[in-house]
Amino acid sequence: MHALAEQYAILAVNADSPAAVVDALEAARECQSPVIVETSLWQLTGHSFGCGDPFLGMTRYLTDLAVLGQSERYRSVPIVYHTDHIKGPITVSLLQRGITGLDVSFGGQALSLSASSISLDSSELSVEENLATIATLCETARDAGVDATLEMEAGVDDGVTSLDEARALFGAAESANPGYLALWAPGVGTKHGLGSAGGFEPEAVARHQTLASELAGRPIGIALHGSSGLNTAQLKAAVAAGVSKVNWSSESLLIRSGAALEFYQDHQEQLTKGHANFKETAMDNGVQSSVSAVYVPRVIERLKALGSDGKAPSFMGTLED
Repeated sequence: MHALAEQYAILAVNADSPAAVVDALEAARECQSPVIVETSLWQLTGHSFGCGDPFLGMTRYLTDLAVLGQSERYRSVPIVYHTDHIKGPITVSLLQRGITGLDVSFGGQALSLSASSISLDSSELSVEENLATIATLCETARDAGVDATLEMEAGVDDGVTSLDEARALFGAAESANPGYLALWAPGVGTKHGLGSAGGFEPEAVARHQTLASELAGRPIGIALHGSSGLNTAQLKAAVAAGVSKVNWSSESLLIRSGAALEFYQDHQEQLTKGHANFKETAMDNGVQSSVSAVYVPRVIERLKALGSDGKAPSFMGTLED
C-alpha cells in the first residue's frame, strides 16, 4: 500500500453531491494529492444521485467519476472510489454491484467501472454475520474473476477495539479469504459525528496496525473512522501510528452547509422577484461557487495535515505498474 509505505494517509471525502465531488477533486488537483471519494447508502439513495434507487445512484456516481477522471483537468489526480456505510437488506446485492461493476462507453472507449475498494457498515452485524458477508463478497469477486479490495470494520463507535476482537474479526476473515483485505477499521476512541477528538488513542492505532499486518503477513493500513473534530496534531499522530485512510463526513457537511447558509443570508435581497441580479444569484452556480471558495481551502488543509500533498505522481505510478 503506497500510503502506508510512504507514511501518509489518503483523505476519504464522503461526498453527497456532484458539487462536493468536484470540490474534492479541485483540492486534490491543487496540492497534487490522491483522494478517495466515498459514498454511503444515503448518498447513493439521495436526490443528487439515485432518487431513491441506490443501484442507479452507484451507476451515476461511477459514471460521473469516470468522466471527471478522464478529463484533462483531473487526469493527474488519482481518484479512488470507496463504498462506506452500506447496511440493511440491500447490503450484499449493492456491494456485489460495486465489485462486479458495469460496462460503459466513453469517448469511443469501452470502460469497465467498479468500486476501487469496498466496506460495509458492521454496526448492526454480529461477528458471524460480519464474517459471512465478507466471505460472500470475496466469493463474488472470485466467481467474477475480478480483484476486490476490502476494508474490514469492527464496532468503530464502541470505544477501543480489543486485540482479541481483531483476531476474531480481521484474523478470521483473512484466514478464510486470504489476500482480499487491505484495510482494518477498528475502534480507536473516535466516534462518527462532530465529537471525535476527546477519546482518540494513537497507541491503539499502532497496536492494531501491527497485529493486522502480522495476521495478514503483509502491510495492512488502518482506516480511521470518525475523524471530524480531530486537529492537525491528532491527524499527524494517526498517520505516524499507521493510519493510511481517513474518513471525513460530518465536518465536511458542516463546512458546506454553513457556507451555503452564509451565501443565502448575504444575498437575500437579490433573491426577490424583479431584482436585477436575481437570476445569477438564484442559479446553482452562484451558491456552489461560494461554497467552493470556502470548502476547497479546508480540504487542502486536511490533505496537507495527512501528508498526501505531492504524492499524486508516485501514487499514479503504482497504478501504471
